[in-house]
Amino acid sequence: MIAERDSPTLEGPEDIKKLLKNRKDSFRTELQWLFFHSPVPSLIQEGPQCGLVALWMAGALLKLEEAVPLDTMVRVARERGYTAQGEMFSADSMALLAREVYHCGAELLSDGMAGLNRRKILCHLTSGYPVLVPYDEDCNHEPCSRGGHRAHWAVLSGVVLGLLCNTGSKLFLEDPDMPGFFHPYPDSPCPPDHEVKEVFLLAKQGKSQRSQLWNYTQVCGSNLQLLDLDPKRASDGKTYVLPEGGVKAGLCGKVVLLHPCPA
Repeated sequence: MIAERDSPTLEGPEDIKKLLKNRKDSFRTELQWLFFHSPVPSLIQEGPQCGLVALWMAGALLKLEEAVPLDTMVRVARERGYTAQGEMFSADSMALLAREVYHCGAELLSDGMAGLNRRKILCHLTSGYPVLVPYDEDCNHEPCSRGGHRAHWAVLSGVVLGLLCNTGSKLFLEDPDMPGFFHPYPDSPCPPDHEVKEVFLLAKQGKSQRSQLWNYTQVCGSNLQLLDLDPKRASDGKTYVLPEGGVKAGLCGKVVLLHPCPA
């Protein structure tokens, strides 16, 4: 079955503001908070299609001339040998599939989300482009650490940056309903690393229609410990496509940055 039988939904700015207000205790009052968000549609997956659904959602931010149906992605992924049941246990295959079906740029990061990659990811998100990240999914869909047994995919479509006080007030527009929260002006650059003291990510995945707010460090840790296939899945009698080296080789520390190709 293809998950697209349900109509996709799109969250607006007020939905994201409501999310931030509901999580106000997460934000340190001594910082000023700058949030970037590019809305992506929601789509509920059927079966282990989390990676393909995340890729489908990400397409909204790639300036496509024409939308690509999810069933087209599933068909191409099967034809190329990337999947059997809709699963995507290889970030390399995810990048290849994105390039083929979207004719977009797809950069694969292989050393986790920390260090120099953090800057690259933050600049990518503040530019309005999507990031695909594998992680272990907890019962509330947030990142956890299960050694890869709960491997799942999400699309990141926004970021909330905690800045040193008085930085945001000079360069960005304060939200009238949320003191201490700021909107970027068009084409605002990503703030320099030394000013960014805390980071939250706006994420969406195929088991909920709502965006979630995730701590960057928590996502980074979950992404780095994807090691093994869930034994229950390995013994369920179904065929799955795993790369050489298994889940660790395919997903651990991997992130895919998508961007439109130049016209």
